[in-house]
Amino acid sequence: MNIEINMPENVKYIINTLMTNGYEAYVVGGCVRDSILNREPKDWDITTKAKPEEVINLFDKVILTGLKHGTVTVIINKENYEITTYRTDGEYEDNRHPKEVKFVNSLKEDLARRDFTINAMAYNERDGLIDYFNGVKDLNSKIINTVGEAKKRFEEDALRMLRAIRFSAQLNFEINYNVLEAIKDLKDNLRKISKERIREEFNKTIVYNPRKLQLLKDTETFEYIIEGISSIYDFDQNNPYHSYDLYEHTLLATEAIEPIIHLRLTMLLHDLGKVVTKTTDEKGISHFYAHPRESLKIAEKILGTLKYDNNTTNKVLTLIEYHDCTLKSKVSIKRMLNKIGEELFRDLLRVKWADALAQNPKYFKDTVKNLLEVDEKLNIIIKERECFSVKDLKINGEELIALGFNKGKEIGETLKYLLNEVIANPELNKKSELIKLSEARLNENSII
Repeated sequence: MNIEINMPENVKYIINTLMTNGYEAYVVGGCVRDSILNREPKDWDITTKAKPEEVINLFDKVILTGLKHGTVTVIINKENYEITTYRTDGEYEDNRHPKEVKFVNSLKEDLARRDFTINAMAYNERDGLIDYFNGVKDLNSKIINTVGEAKKRFEEDALRMLRAIRFSAQLNFEINYNVLEAIKDLKDNLRKISKERIREEFNKTIVYNPRKLQLLKDTETFEYIIEGISSIYDFDQNNPYHSYDLYEHTLLATEAIEPIIHLRLTMLLHDLGKVVTKTTDEKGISHFYAHPRESLKIAEKILGTLKYDNNTTNKVLTLIEYHDCTLKSKVSIKRMLNKIGEELFRDLLRVKWADALAQNPKYFKDTVKNLLEVDEKLNIIIKERECFSVKDLKINGEELIALGFNKGKEIGETLKYLLNEVIANPELNKKSELIKLSEARLNENSII
Protein backbone atom coordinates (compact mmCIF):
# COMPACT_ATOMS: atom_id res chain seq x y z
CA MET A 1 0.00 0.00 0.00
CA ASN A 2 1.47 3.36 -1.05
CA ILE A 3 1.58 5.10 2.33
CA GLU A 4 4.76 6.66 3.67
CA ILE A 5 5.34 7.26 7.36
CA ASN A 6 7.98 9.68 8.56
CA MET A 7 9.69 7.81 11.38
CA PRO A 8 12.13 9.44 13.82
CA GLU A 9 15.81 8.74 13.16
CA ASN A 10 16.15 6.69 16.36
CA VAL A 11 13.28 4.43 15.23
CA LYS A 12 14.81 4.02 11.78
CA TYR A 13 18.11 3.07 13.42
CA ILE A 14 16.47 0.39 15.58
CA ILE A 15 14.55 -1.13 12.67
CA ASN A 16 17.57 -1.02 10.35
CA THR A 17 19.74 -2.65 13.01
CA LEU A 18 17.25 -5.51 13.42
CA MET A 19 16.75 -5.98 9.68
CA THR A 20 20.49 -5.81 8.91
CA ASN A 21 20.93 -8.68 11.34
CA GLY A 22 18.30 -10.77 9.58
CA TYR A 23 15.20 -10.03 11.69
CA GLU A 24 11.91 -8.61 10.42
CA ALA A 25 10.96 -5.39 12.22
CA TYR A 26 8.15 -2.84 11.94
CA VAL A 27 6.64 0.07 13.81
CA VAL A 28 3.21 -1.05 14.93
CA GLY A 29 -0.07 0.01 16.52
CA GLY A 30 -0.95 3.53 17.60
CA CYS A 31 2.03 5.25 15.99
CA VAL A 32 1.03 3.84 12.58
CA ARG A 33 -2.61 4.82 13.08
CA ASP A 34 -1.74 8.35 14.21
CA SER A 35 0.76 8.86 11.40
CA ILE A 36 -1.83 7.94 8.76
CA LEU A 37 -4.26 10.39 10.44
CA ASN A 38 -1.55 13.10 10.41
CA ARG A 39 -1.47 13.14 14.20
CA GLU A 40 1.71 13.30 16.25
CA PRO A 41 2.38 9.81 17.65
CA LYS A 42 2.87 9.70 21.40
CA ASP A 43 5.05 6.58 21.33
CA TRP A 44 6.81 4.54 18.66
CA ASP A 45 6.40 0.82 19.38
CA ILE A 46 8.31 -1.76 17.39
CA THR A 47 7.50 -5.40 16.69
CA THR A 48 10.06 -7.90 15.46
CA LYS A 49 10.68 -11.55 14.72
CA ALA A 50 13.80 -11.36 16.93
CA LYS A 51 13.51 -13.00 20.33
CA PRO A 52 14.11 -10.78 23.40
CA GLU A 53 17.59 -12.20 24.02
CA GLU A 54 18.51 -11.50 20.38
CA VAL A 55 17.32 -7.90 20.71
CA ILE A 56 19.37 -7.53 23.91
CA ASN A 57 22.52 -8.63 22.09
CA LEU A 58 22.07 -5.99 19.36
CA PHE A 59 21.80 -2.86 21.49
CA ASP A 60 23.97 -1.30 24.19
CA LYS A 61 21.30 0.03 26.54
CA VAL A 62 18.33 -2.26 27.19
CA ILE A 63 15.81 -2.42 30.05
CA LEU A 64 14.08 -5.76 30.69
CA THR A 65 10.60 -4.22 31.06
CA GLY A 66 8.37 -7.15 30.14
CA LEU A 67 10.58 -10.10 29.30
CA LYS A 68 7.84 -12.63 30.10
CA HIS A 69 5.66 -11.07 27.41
CA GLY A 70 8.48 -10.57 24.94
CA THR A 71 9.03 -6.86 25.53
CA VAL A 72 12.29 -5.05 26.14
CA THR A 73 12.97 -1.31 26.11
CA VAL A 74 15.87 0.00 24.07
CA ILE A 75 17.35 3.38 25.02
CA ILE A 76 18.69 5.51 22.17
CA ASN A 77 19.86 9.07 22.89
CA LYS A 78 18.00 9.01 26.23
CA GLU A 79 14.71 8.08 24.50
CA ASN A 80 12.90 4.81 25.34
CA TYR A 81 11.48 2.49 22.65
CA GLU A 82 9.55 -0.70 23.38
CA ILE A 83 10.42 -3.67 21.18
CA THR A 84 8.15 -6.71 21.35
CA THR A 85 8.68 -10.11 19.75
CA TYR A 86 5.92 -11.45 17.46
CA ARG A 87 3.61 -13.43 19.72
CA THR A 88 0.20 -14.97 20.19
CA ASP A 89 -1.62 -14.87 23.50
CA GLY A 90 -2.59 -17.97 25.40
CA GLU A 91 -5.85 -18.45 27.29
CA TYR A 92 -7.20 -15.40 29.14
CA GLU A 93 -8.19 -16.48 32.64
CA ASP A 94 -9.31 -13.14 34.17
CA ASN A 95 -10.81 -11.21 31.22
CA ARG A 96 -7.68 -9.10 31.22
CA HIS A 97 -4.34 -10.96 31.02
CA PRO A 98 -3.24 -13.99 29.00
CA LYS A 99 -2.06 -16.94 31.06
CA GLU A 100 0.97 -17.21 28.79
CA VAL A 101 2.32 -15.91 25.50
CA LYS A 102 3.87 -17.88 22.69
CA PHE A 103 6.48 -16.40 20.37
CA VAL A 104 5.69 -16.86 16.67
CA ASN A 105 7.46 -16.17 13.37
CA SER A 106 4.53 -14.56 11.58
CA LEU A 107 3.70 -10.85 11.68
CA LYS A 108 0.12 -11.65 10.66
CA GLU A 109 -0.32 -13.91 13.70
CA ASP A 110 0.97 -11.13 15.93
CA LEU A 111 -1.36 -8.50 14.42
CA ALA A 112 -4.32 -10.88 14.64
CA ARG A 113 -4.21 -10.83 18.46
CA ARG A 114 -4.61 -7.04 18.65
CA ASP A 115 -7.77 -5.22 19.66
CA PHE A 116 -8.97 -2.99 16.78
CA THR A 117 -8.25 -2.94 13.07
CA ILE A 118 -6.95 0.63 13.26
CA ASN A 119 -4.34 -0.55 15.80
CA ALA A 120 -3.35 -3.68 13.88
CA MET A 121 -1.21 -2.15 11.14
CA ALA A 122 2.58 -2.29 10.80
CA TYR A 123 5.11 -0.37 8.71
CA ASN A 124 8.72 -0.23 7.67
CA GLU A 125 10.38 1.60 4.80
CA ARG A 126 11.20 -1.57 2.88
CA ASP A 127 7.77 -3.24 2.90
CA GLY A 128 5.56 -0.18 3.34
CA LEU A 129 2.26 -0.49 5.18
CA ILE A 130 1.12 -3.96 6.26
CA ASP A 131 -2.66 -3.94 6.72
CA TYR A 132 -4.12 -7.46 6.88
CA PHE A 133 -7.37 -6.43 8.60
CA ASN A 134 -8.49 -3.36 6.62
CA GLY A 135 -7.37 -0.79 9.18
CA VAL A 136 -6.97 1.93 6.54
CA LYS A 137 -10.49 1.27 5.27
CA ASP A 138 -11.85 1.71 8.79
CA LEU A 139 -9.76 4.85 9.29
CA ASN A 140 -11.21 6.30 6.11
CA SER A 141 -14.72 5.26 7.17
CA LYS A 142 -14.09 6.66 10.68
CA ILE A 143 -15.29 3.52 12.38
CA ILE A 144 -14.04 1.32 15.24
CA ASN A 145 -13.96 -2.40 14.37
CA THR A 146 -12.38 -5.25 16.28
CA VAL A 147 -9.82 -7.57 14.74
CA GLY A 148 -11.96 -10.66 14.22
CA GLU A 149 -15.03 -11.40 16.30
CA ALA A 150 -15.86 -8.65 18.82
CA LYS A 151 -17.06 -11.00 21.56
CA LYS A 152 -13.85 -13.01 21.43
CA ARG A 153 -11.73 -9.86 21.70
CA PHE A 154 -13.75 -8.57 24.66
CA GLU A 155 -13.87 -11.93 26.43
CA GLU A 156 -10.06 -11.94 26.26
CA ASP A 157 -9.75 -8.45 27.72
CA ALA A 158 -12.85 -6.67 29.04
CA LEU A 159 -11.01 -3.33 29.23
CA ARG A 160 -11.10 -3.28 25.42
CA MET A 161 -14.79 -2.42 25.64
CA LEU A 162 -13.95 0.89 27.32
CA ARG A 163 -11.00 1.38 24.99
CA ALA A 164 -13.40 1.18 22.02
CA ILE A 165 -15.45 4.00 23.52
CA ARG A 166 -12.31 5.96 24.37
CA PHE A 167 -11.02 5.67 20.79
CA SER A 168 -14.42 6.78 19.55
CA ALA A 169 -14.04 9.91 21.71
CA GLN A 170 -10.36 10.45 20.89
CA LEU A 171 -10.78 10.15 17.12
CA ASN A 172 -14.44 11.16 16.83
CA PHE A 173 -15.20 7.81 15.15
CA GLU A 174 -18.38 5.76 15.26
CA ILE A 175 -18.36 2.21 16.65
CA ASN A 176 -19.54 -0.69 14.51
CA TYR A 177 -23.05 -1.84 15.56
CA ASN A 178 -21.90 -5.43 16.19
CA VAL A 179 -19.09 -4.13 18.41
CA LEU A 180 -21.57 -2.06 20.43
CA GLU A 181 -23.85 -5.07 20.85
CA ALA A 182 -20.93 -7.19 22.02
CA ILE A 183 -20.08 -4.55 24.64
CA LYS A 184 -23.67 -4.55 25.84
CA ASP A 185 -23.73 -8.36 26.07
CA LEU A 186 -20.42 -8.62 27.95
CA LYS A 187 -20.67 -5.49 30.12
CA ASP A 188 -20.73 -7.52 33.35
CA ASN A 189 -17.11 -8.57 32.71
CA LEU A 190 -16.08 -5.01 33.64
CA ARG A 191 -16.50 -6.07 37.28
CA LYS A 192 -13.26 -8.01 36.90
CA ILE A 193 -11.25 -4.99 35.75
CA SER A 194 -9.35 -2.87 38.26
CA LYS A 195 -10.87 0.51 39.10
CA GLU A 196 -7.57 2.20 38.22
CA ARG A 197 -7.67 0.83 34.64
CA ILE A 198 -11.32 1.79 34.25
CA ARG A 199 -10.60 5.27 35.58
CA GLU A 200 -7.80 5.91 33.08
CA GLU A 201 -9.94 4.99 30.05
CA PHE A 202 -12.85 6.99 31.47
CA ASN A 203 -10.64 10.04 32.04
CA LYS A 204 -9.55 10.04 28.40
CA THR A 205 -13.12 9.66 27.16
CA ILE A 206 -14.43 12.54 29.26
CA VAL A 207 -11.52 14.81 28.33
CA TYR A 208 -11.52 14.02 24.59
CA ASN A 209 -15.28 14.20 23.99
CA PRO A 210 -17.90 14.05 26.79
CA ARG A 211 -20.70 13.59 24.23
CA LYS A 212 -19.33 10.07 23.73
CA LEU A 213 -20.41 9.27 27.29
CA GLN A 214 -23.70 8.57 25.53
CA LEU A 215 -22.07 5.35 24.31
CA LEU A 216 -21.65 4.28 27.95
CA LYS A 217 -25.36 4.87 28.44
CA ASP A 218 -26.31 3.04 25.23
CA THR A 219 -24.17 0.00 26.08
CA GLU A 220 -25.33 -0.01 29.73
CA THR A 221 -21.73 0.24 30.95
CA PHE A 222 -22.04 3.66 32.61
CA GLU A 223 -23.25 2.15 35.91
CA TYR A 224 -20.06 0.05 36.11
CA ILE A 225 -18.05 3.29 36.21
CA ILE A 226 -20.32 5.82 37.94
CA GLU A 227 -22.60 3.89 40.26
CA GLY A 228 -26.03 5.54 40.39
CA ILE A 229 -25.64 7.54 37.18
CA SER A 230 -28.72 5.86 35.69
CA SER A 231 -30.88 7.67 38.27
CA ILE A 232 -30.49 10.90 36.25
CA TYR A 233 -31.61 9.35 32.95
CA ASP A 234 -34.91 10.97 31.86
CA PHE A 235 -35.10 12.80 35.20
CA ASP A 236 -37.47 15.74 34.66
CA GLN A 237 -36.18 18.87 36.43
CA ASN A 238 -39.63 20.46 36.11
CA ASN A 239 -38.32 23.96 36.69
CA PRO A 240 -38.49 27.08 34.45
CA TYR A 241 -34.72 27.56 34.76
CA HIS A 242 -34.11 24.22 33.05
CA SER A 243 -34.87 23.26 29.44
CA TYR A 244 -33.35 19.77 29.63
CA ASP A 245 -33.73 16.66 31.73
CA LEU A 246 -31.01 16.11 34.32
CA TYR A 247 -28.97 13.70 32.18
CA GLU A 248 -28.91 16.00 29.14
CA HIS A 249 -28.16 19.01 31.35
CA THR A 250 -25.22 17.10 32.86
CA LEU A 251 -23.85 16.12 29.46
CA LEU A 252 -24.19 19.66 28.07
CA ALA A 253 -22.53 21.17 31.14
CA THR A 254 -19.66 18.66 30.91
CA GLU A 255 -19.15 19.53 27.25
CA ALA A 256 -19.28 23.26 27.99
CA ILE A 257 -16.26 23.39 30.32
CA GLU A 258 -12.55 23.22 29.45
CA PRO A 259 -11.10 19.72 28.87
CA ILE A 260 -9.36 19.49 32.24
CA ILE A 261 -10.16 16.37 34.24
CA HIS A 262 -11.19 17.96 37.56
CA LEU A 263 -13.45 20.45 35.74
CA ARG A 264 -15.07 17.76 33.58
CA LEU A 265 -15.62 15.53 36.63
CA THR A 266 -17.16 18.44 38.52
CA MET A 267 -19.75 19.03 35.83
CA LEU A 268 -20.50 15.32 35.50
CA LEU A 269 -21.13 14.92 39.22
CA HIS A 270 -22.34 18.37 40.32
CA ASP A 271 -26.09 17.68 40.22
CA LEU A 272 -26.36 14.00 41.19
CA GLY A 273 -27.84 15.10 44.52
CA LYS A 274 -30.91 16.51 42.79
CA VAL A 275 -32.40 13.04 42.57
CA VAL A 276 -32.66 12.76 46.36
CA THR A 277 -33.56 16.40 47.12
CA LYS A 278 -36.41 17.01 44.67
CA THR A 279 -39.50 18.67 46.13
CA THR A 280 -42.48 20.15 44.27
CA ASP A 281 -44.35 23.25 45.43
CA GLU A 282 -48.07 24.06 45.21
CA LYS A 283 -47.57 25.57 41.74
CA GLY A 284 -46.13 22.29 40.45
CA ILE A 285 -42.56 23.64 40.20
CA SER A 286 -39.75 21.42 41.46
CA HIS A 287 -36.90 22.59 43.70
CA PHE A 288 -33.66 20.96 44.81
CA TYR A 289 -32.74 22.60 48.09
CA ALA A 290 -29.32 21.65 49.50
CA HIS A 291 -28.56 19.48 46.45
CA PRO A 292 -24.88 20.57 46.36
CA ARG A 293 -24.36 18.98 49.80
CA GLU A 294 -25.94 15.72 48.65
CA SER A 295 -24.04 15.82 45.35
CA LEU A 296 -20.82 16.23 47.32
CA LYS A 297 -21.56 13.09 49.38
CA ILE A 298 -22.35 11.04 46.27
CA ALA A 299 -19.32 12.38 44.39
CA GLU A 300 -16.99 11.62 47.31
CA LYS A 301 -18.05 7.98 47.23
CA ILE A 302 -17.68 7.72 43.43
CA LEU A 303 -14.24 9.37 43.38
CA GLY A 304 -13.11 7.11 46.19
CA THR A 305 -14.33 3.99 44.41
CA LEU A 306 -12.41 5.00 41.27
CA LYS A 307 -9.36 5.81 43.42
CA TYR A 308 -8.80 9.35 42.22
CA ASP A 309 -5.83 11.13 43.79
CA ASN A 310 -6.43 13.48 46.71
CA ASN A 311 -5.66 16.63 44.74
CA THR A 312 -8.24 15.90 42.04
CA THR A 313 -10.79 14.70 44.60
CA ASN A 314 -10.45 17.79 46.79
CA LYS A 315 -10.81 20.16 43.84
CA VAL A 316 -13.89 18.39 42.51
CA LEU A 317 -15.59 18.21 45.91
CA THR A 318 -14.90 21.88 46.66
CA LEU A 319 -16.29 23.00 43.31
CA ILE A 320 -19.39 20.83 43.73
CA GLU A 321 -19.97 22.16 47.24
CA TYR A 322 -20.00 25.79 46.08
CA HIS A 323 -21.26 25.49 42.49
CA ASP A 324 -24.67 26.90 43.40
CA CYS A 325 -23.46 29.64 45.76
CA THR A 326 -24.45 33.28 45.27
CA LEU A 327 -21.61 35.63 44.33
CA LYS A 328 -22.33 39.29 43.81
CA SER A 329 -20.74 41.80 46.19
CA LYS A 330 -17.00 42.20 46.75
CA VAL A 331 -17.57 40.99 50.32
CA SER A 332 -19.12 37.70 49.09
CA ILE A 333 -16.26 37.29 46.62
CA LYS A 334 -13.62 37.84 49.30
CA ARG A 335 -15.31 35.46 51.70
CA MET A 336 -15.24 32.77 49.01
CA LEU A 337 -11.62 33.59 48.15
CA ASN A 338 -10.80 33.07 51.81
CA LYS A 339 -12.43 29.63 51.70
CA ILE A 340 -11.04 28.26 48.42
CA GLY A 341 -8.27 30.54 47.12
CA GLU A 342 -7.90 32.36 43.80
CA GLU A 343 -7.17 29.36 41.56
CA LEU A 344 -10.26 27.40 42.61
CA PHE A 345 -12.36 30.58 42.61
CA ARG A 346 -11.56 31.06 38.91
CA ASP A 347 -12.46 27.40 38.35
CA LEU A 348 -15.72 28.05 40.20
CA LEU A 349 -16.58 30.82 37.72
CA ARG A 350 -15.91 28.36 34.88
CA VAL A 351 -18.21 25.84 36.56
CA LYS A 352 -20.98 28.43 36.95
CA TRP A 353 -20.58 29.48 33.31
CA ALA A 354 -20.82 25.87 32.04
CA ASP A 355 -23.79 25.22 34.33
CA ALA A 356 -25.59 28.26 32.91
CA LEU A 357 -24.92 27.18 29.31
CA ALA A 358 -26.78 23.94 30.04
CA GLN A 359 -29.85 25.64 31.52
CA ASN A 360 -32.72 27.62 29.98
CA PRO A 361 -31.22 30.03 27.41
CA LYS A 362 -33.86 32.58 28.42
CA TYR A 363 -31.95 33.32 31.65
CA PHE A 364 -28.42 33.00 30.28
CA LYS A 365 -27.91 36.71 29.57
CA ASP A 366 -28.59 37.72 33.19
CA THR A 367 -26.33 34.97 34.52
CA VAL A 368 -23.49 35.94 32.18
CA LYS A 369 -23.84 39.62 33.16
CA ASN A 370 -23.48 38.66 36.82
CA LEU A 371 -20.50 36.36 36.18
CA LEU A 372 -18.69 39.04 34.16
CA GLU A 373 -19.25 41.54 36.97
CA VAL A 374 -17.94 39.03 39.53
CA ASP A 375 -14.87 38.38 37.36
CA GLU A 376 -14.22 42.13 37.09
CA LYS A 377 -14.50 42.57 40.87
CA LEU A 378 -12.24 39.57 41.42
CA ASN A 379 -9.56 41.07 39.19
CA ILE A 380 -9.74 44.37 41.09
CA ILE A 381 -9.43 42.55 44.44
CA ILE A 382 -6.35 40.69 43.21
CA LYS A 383 -4.80 43.72 41.51
CA GLU A 384 -5.37 46.01 44.50
CA ARG A 385 -4.20 43.22 46.82
CA GLU A 386 -7.28 43.62 48.97
CA CYS A 387 -7.17 41.47 52.08
CA PHE A 388 -9.13 38.21 52.07
CA SER A 389 -6.93 35.93 54.19
CA VAL A 390 -5.36 36.09 57.64
CA LYS A 391 -1.85 36.22 56.20
CA ASP A 392 -2.73 39.52 54.49
CA LEU A 393 -3.77 41.22 57.74
CA LYS A 394 -1.48 44.05 58.86
CA ILE A 395 -1.19 42.40 62.26
CA ASN A 396 -0.01 38.96 63.35
CA GLY A 397 -0.31 36.56 66.24
CA GLU A 398 2.87 37.71 68.00
CA GLU A 399 1.59 41.29 68.03
CA LEU A 400 -1.72 40.13 69.50
CA ILE A 401 0.17 38.30 72.26
CA ALA A 402 2.05 41.52 72.99
CA LEU A 403 -1.33 43.25 73.40
CA GLY A 404 -2.31 40.70 76.05
CA PHE A 405 -4.10 37.91 74.17
CA ASN A 406 -3.52 34.32 75.22
CA LYS A 407 -1.62 31.96 72.94
CA GLY A 408 -3.58 29.33 71.01
CA LYS A 409 -7.32 29.37 70.38
CA GLU A 410 -7.84 33.00 71.43
CA ILE A 411 -5.28 34.21 68.86
CA GLY A 412 -6.94 32.21 66.08
CA GLU A 413 -10.42 33.46 66.95
CA THR A 414 -9.22 37.07 67.14
CA LEU A 415 -7.46 36.91 63.76
CA LYS A 416 -10.62 35.43 62.26
CA TYR A 417 -12.69 38.26 63.80
CA LEU A 418 -10.29 40.89 62.44
CA LEU A 419 -10.35 39.31 58.99
CA ASN A 420 -14.17 39.42 58.90
CA GLU A 421 -14.07 43.11 59.83
CA VAL A 422 -11.46 43.87 57.17
CA ILE A 423 -13.28 41.93 54.45
CA ALA A 424 -16.38 44.05 55.10
CA ASN A 425 -14.37 47.27 55.55
CA PRO A 426 -11.05 47.15 53.64
CA GLU A 427 -9.94 50.52 55.03
CA LEU A 428 -9.53 48.88 58.44
CA ASN A 429 -6.51 46.86 57.31
CA LYS A 430 -4.02 49.20 58.92
CA LYS A 431 -1.99 48.28 61.99
CA SER A 432 -3.34 51.21 64.02
CA GLU A 433 -6.96 50.33 63.21
CA LEU A 434 -6.42 46.61 63.89
CA ILE A 435 -4.81 47.37 67.24
CA LYS A 436 -7.84 49.48 68.17
CA LEU A 437 -10.22 46.66 67.21
CA SER A 438 -8.09 44.13 69.07
CA GLU A 439 -7.90 46.21 72.24
CA ALA A 440 -11.67 46.76 72.17
CA ARG A 441 -12.18 43.01 71.82
CA LEU A 442 -9.72 42.35 74.64
CA ASN A 443 -11.60 44.77 76.93
CA GLU A 444 -14.95 43.14 76.06
CA ASN A 445 -13.55 39.71 76.90
CA SER A 446 -12.14 40.91 80.21
CA ILE A 447 -15.53 42.43 81.20
CA ILE A 448 -17.27 39.15 80.36
